[in-house]
Amino acid sequence: MSQISLVSPDAVVAPPASSRRWWTLTTVALAQLMVVLDSTVVNIALPSAQVDLGFSNGERQWIVTAYSLAFGSLLLLGGRLSDLLGRKRTFIIGLIGFAGASALGGAAGSFGMLVGARALQGAFGAMLAPTALAVLTTTFTIPRERARAFGIFGAIAGAGGAVGLLLGGFLTENFDWRWNLYINVFIAIIAVIGAAIFVGQAERTGPRPKLDIPGTILVSGALFSLVYGFSNAESEGWDSPLTWGFLTAAGVLLVGFVLWQGRATHPLLPLSIVLDRNRGAAYSSVLIAGAGMFGIFLFVTYYLQASLHYTPIQTGLAFLPMIALLITAAQLSTNIFVPRFGPKIMVPFGMTLAAIGMVYLTHLDLASTYAADVLPPLMILGFGMGSIMPASMQTATLGVDRQFAGVASAMVNTSQQIGGSIGTALLNTLAATAATDYIASHLPPSAAVAAQAAVHSYATAYWWVAGFFAFGAVLSALLFRRRGQGVSLSNPQGLASSSSAIESEPVAAH
Repeated sequence: MSQISLVSPDAVVAPPASSRRWWTLTTVALAQLMVVLDSTVVNIALPSAQVDLGFSNGERQWIVTAYSLAFGSLLLLGGRLSDLLGRKRTFIIGLIGFAGASALGGAAGSFGMLVGARALQGAFGAMLAPTALAVLTTTFTIPRERARAFGIFGAIAGAGGAVGLLLGGFLTENFDWRWNLYINVFIAIIAVIGAAIFVGQAERTGPRPKLDIPGTILVSGALFSLVYGFSNAESEGWDSPLTWGFLTAAGVLLVGFVLWQGRATHPLLPLSIVLDRNRGAAYSSVLIAGAGMFGIFLFVTYYLQASLHYTPIQTGLAFLPMIALLITAAQLSTNIFVPRFGPKIMVPFGMTLAAIGMVYLTHLDLASTYAADVLPPLMILGFGMGSIMPASMQTATLGVDRQFAGVASAMVNTSQQIGGSIGTALLNTLAATAATDYIASHLPPSAAVAAQAAVHSYATAYWWVAGFFAFGAVLSALLFRRRGQGVSLSNPQGLASSSSAIESEPVAAH
């Protein structure tokens, strides 16, 4: 790939390294956890919310879809706003807005009010998530510390879904479904205080770049159409004209966005960011991991609750060993393995482990036990995801000029969101088809046949996710550069002090 040169006179000057940067990490991690939690914690509250507010099964999906549509379609805009308005300011605005939207949703007295609050959560989450990652990118400039910080951040990003299941079950069973939303207010208050004290404010030199309005409209429309198209496929099926209409519109708008970025004076997303081979590999890996994590959490949750009759709290507890292995692997990977082997080894290794774990899950049946049959594959998956996420996240933002750190970080979240949307639609469709075919071939239908059909449908989804991870292993092995092929990481953040192109391996081995 050609060298990138994104440094300009309008660059942001980095604040000096602060001894409080580890408190910055704690603040950012708390905000990231809040955003990731909200993707799963509300799912557990849905049945109770449906009874309380009286909305139909058909309307229920909009509680989830409203959030994902706003979040997915506005991520790149949120990332660019953090570059233009300042990361500290954008971070605090995102936190306050997310907390306000959560309080509105918790107090909702109608279905429409709850859907509106969820859309607002998604919009402010689209500001918050990329800004949190950009703050890390610009705060940690020492390679070894940067690796450690991204290891923690990656572990939270990977484990947040399981934590959401546990927290959602606890709050729903012991309090009320509304507390799944109210809890964000308390988390946000702590994070706002931390951000005000510990997050540094970079100083800008030169005139402020303008926002790329045409590019923003094109990419927001494309991402909205893409997420809505896959969401519609999940609920209405792949034969729905609306599904293909929106997916086609997404393709056309994305092509228009790419063409515009090549000629825009102030591009929303400089193409050099995504065309860099290492970063392209990182974004692809995050997308595949996002689709895979959806398969793990959704179908294992269904299996534990519907087939083994676990309570929501028991289901959340069942994922804790996976979280522990994910965090352990993330720390080992970023502090020992990635500096030694690089992402070209570690990401394919993690993908391969994850594929093995998914194949292991295909053997589950109605007589399986947790200790012998569920726990081992979850631990394998945890170690695999802990090897994928930190290395990919570090690489995705490495070597990018500081003034584009926000939008480069937004691409990480966009990749994860699109991966989750694809996984939602595709895996649900495949599982539903497998269940229907199983019942049709085991007539007459009965409760026992229906139970077996459900387990069979989960296994079908596991096989497909195993295929995703296997493909990811091959793709990442081919795309990531070998260590030493790029320029030495003498300036890991792409600081404005240098006008030279920066292109390097993801974690310095100095």
